Amino acid sequence: MNELPRFNRQTEVAPRDRTQSRDSEILPVARLRDPMLHQARTGCPFHDVRQMLKDAGLRPTRQRLALGWLLFSKGDRHISAEILHEEAQHARFPVSLATVYNTLHQFTEAGLLRELAIDGSRAFFDTNVHDHHHFFLEQENELVDIAPSQVALERTPEPPAGYEVARVDVVVRLRRKTPS
Repeated sequence: MNELPRFNRQTEVAPRDRTQSRDSEILPVARLRDPMLHQARTGCPFHDVRQMLKDAGLRPTRQRLALGWLLFSKGDRHISAEILHEEAQHARFPVSLATVYNTLHQFTEAGLLRELAIDGSRAFFDTNVHDHHHFFLEQENELVDIAPSQVALERTPEPPAGYEVARVDVVVRLRRKTPS
């Protein structure tokens, strides 16, 4: 459950490998953000995103580069496909909403994003792929990270035969108090 995928440059999407330990593999997105981890950073955002995509086993197409730059240049964030599409339009990058959805799902499969389904009808994508939980601010329709140390799970239910727990996502829903 705490292990990250191994990235294979030969495939379009990184395969899941549960034998790789967290300490022995650093995600490409971490290399992009941390200059100590990515020694060859050029300072050029598109070149750095291109390298991150290659490290994740994704071909750096024009759409992936532009959407990757919009996603990862602003640090950790929670974003919906609609918001990313709006940002792309504002940046004068003509891309369809379907392309945005496809790219977000490809980034998720490659281990660059986490998908969080809220209410079954709305999905957010989190650029922080490490284990953590979330507050959902209902009135603002926004997610906020909760530090892992703030949530304690004593035990999880035993999965049915033939299944294993992939991860546990805790979403605590919040609403503003009404004045008394």
